[in-house]
Amino acid sequence: MTSEERTLKKYLTYLHVERGLSENTRQAYERDLRQLMIYLKQRGTDISICEGNDLFLFLLKCKEDGKAPRTIARCNATLRGFFAFLLDEGLRDDNPSTYLVTPKLNQPLPKVLSEATMDKLLKSEEETLLTMRNLAMLEVLYSSGLRVSELISLRVSDVALDVGYVRCIGKGNKERIVPLGEPAIRDLERYLDGSRPRLCGKQKSDRLFLNVHGRPLTRQGVVHILNKWAKDHQLEQKVSPHMFRHSFATHLLDHGADLRSVQEMLGHADISTTQIYTHLTRKRLLDVFQKAHPRADLKSKE
Repeated sequence: MTSEERTLKKYLTYLHVERGLSENTRQAYERDLRQLMIYLKQRGTDISICEGNDLFLFLLKCKEDGKAPRTIARCNATLRGFFAFLLDEGLRDDNPSTYLVTPKLNQPLPKVLSEATMDKLLKSEEETLLTMRNLAMLEVLYSSGLRVSELISLRVSDVALDVGYVRCIGKGNKERIVPLGEPAIRDLERYLDGSRPRLCGKQKSDRLFLNVHGRPLTRQGVVHILNKWAKDHQLEQKVSPHMFRHSFATHLLDHGADLRSVQEMLGHADISTTQIYTHLTRKRLLDVFQKAHPRADLKSKE
């Protein structure tokens, strides 16, 4: 193993043990750093002696290669964290990433389903094994705001219907408790009593949501189910599991929930991540004002 590989391995261990970052995040950081190492080698240098200009040109190459601004911003953060680690560990005497500029991102507003649309989606005239499962799954998504990765990782023991909450493990392996609404509790009870035992069959799985073969649902499985469900409910717009999470947060704020509580339920480490939903709520309020107030836009009425 080369010295660079040893340094990279040490850094990834640090991200896992001390920072508690998720596997997906660590893999993204590792990809960024391996691409940097390849680039530096082509320039005749390496991570132990490279300079700030080398890092700047690497980010410039990422842009020229057509990488998205968000990807470049993450790569920038990767470099900053990595070289700060090398400095702290005494593996370098300086930090060449000090003067790197983080590009500003125009963060798009999240796509949200209206409350009327959610009401339409969370109904079914059929009562089959799969519709019971699907309704329970969608009610949990909307009632708790879970990420799809958190949803498919739920175990039966993570749901406490008697007190109305679900326990999940989020990013950074952090546990959080999220309340469930009455419709979610009702549909989960129906699923657990009438559908899951028959879906499970002879399989032995403690995962909450199962497919027709009695195995745990995958992320792709949830997306497929949701797309078919939306189509069967004659919904024209495209729907994704994350839209349920966005709708959960936005509807809570629309009805007066405080930002800190929403942050905790979503499992956001930084409240600035949650604030995007307040921008969306303000935009919707402005739209309502402009359409409803008699003096909002006098020119259009002249």
